[in-house]
Amino acid sequence: MQATFSAIQHTVETPSGRIAYLEQGNGPVALFVHGVLLNGYLWRHQLSGLSDIRRCIAVDLLAHGNTEIPDGQDVSVTSNAHMLREFLDALKIDRIDLVGNDSGSGIAQIFAALHPERVRSLTLTNGDTHDNWPPEAFKPFLEMAAAGGLAGTLGAMLADKGVYRSEQALGPAYEHPEQVSDETIEQYLRPLVRDERRTEDFRRFLAGFDPQHTLTIEPKLKALKSPTLIVWGTDDIYFDVKWAYWLSDNIPGTRRRMEFEGGRIFFPEERWQAFNTELRNHWLAVQSAPA
Repeated sequence: MQATFSAIQHTVETPSGRIAYLEQGNGPVALFVHGVLLNGYLWRHQLSGLSDIRRCIAVDLLAHGNTEIPDGQDVSVTSNAHMLREFLDALKIDRIDLVGNDSGSGIAQIFAALHPERVRSLTLTNGDTHDNWPPEAFKPFLEMAAAGGLAGTLGAMLADKGVYRSEQALGPAYEHPEQVSDETIEQYLRPLVRDERRTEDFRRFLAGFDPQHTLTIEPKLKALKSPTLIVWGTDDIYFDVKWAYWLSDNIPGTRRRMEFEGGRIFFPEERWQAFNTELRNHWLAVQSAPA
C-alpha cells in the first residue's frame, strides 16, 4: 500500500540560485538527486514511503524543475554537486543519506567524493559512472539538442504524451512506459519549456556532459568509506549492470550490491516498494552500526 504523498514544495537561496525542493517527514535527512529531464517529483514514492524514518528532501537540479538560476550560472554536473553543498549549508544540514539516479547518480558520486564528511550513507542506482558519460544510447538526444531541436522535441512530447512513451524517446527508460501518466510527463517536462531561457539553460546542461567530471574525482571516490548501497536495474540500455560491479569494486565503503532483474533506469518510480525496502534496511543498518 502506498503512503500518502504530501510533500511540501520549498525554495532556498544559495550562491547558485533559488533552489526548489520537495520535503516530507522528520528525522535524519535523506537527500534524493534526480537525473536529466526530470526533477524531484521522481522521488515521490520514496518521500511518501520513507518519511516515517527520514526527513526526505528531493532537490531540483540546476536547469531543472522549479529551481531558478542567474544568467550565466554554470550548470555542469560538478557545479550541481557544489550546489548540493550550498543547499545543505543554507538549510543548516550537516550529514545526509544521499541517493542518486541517472546523472544524479554521477552527481552524488562527485559530492560524496568531495565531501565524504557530509555523507552518512550513499545509495547509487543506474547512472553515469567512470567514463560512461554520456552513455552511447543517449547520444542521439544530445546531438538533437546541439543541432537546435530541443525546444521542438520537448514541445512534441508535451503535445502528444505518446511521443514521450515511445521507443524513440523515453520509452526505453521504463519497464512499462504505457503506465507513465500524462500528469507525470507534465511534471517533468513543462518546467523545461517555461521560457526560452529555461530551455537554453537545459541545453547547456546537456552540452556539458563529459566523463572528466567523474574521472577527476575517482581517486577520492576510491577512498570513500561511507556505507554504500548499489541497486541496479539489469535491463537498462543506458547503464549496463557492469557499472554496478565497477562501483562496488571501486568504492571501499560498499556494503551491498543488488539487482532488480528486468528493471530499467527509472525503477525508483516503477519498483518503488522494493527499492524503499532496500533503502530502509540500508539506513537502519548504518544507524545501528557501532560508531
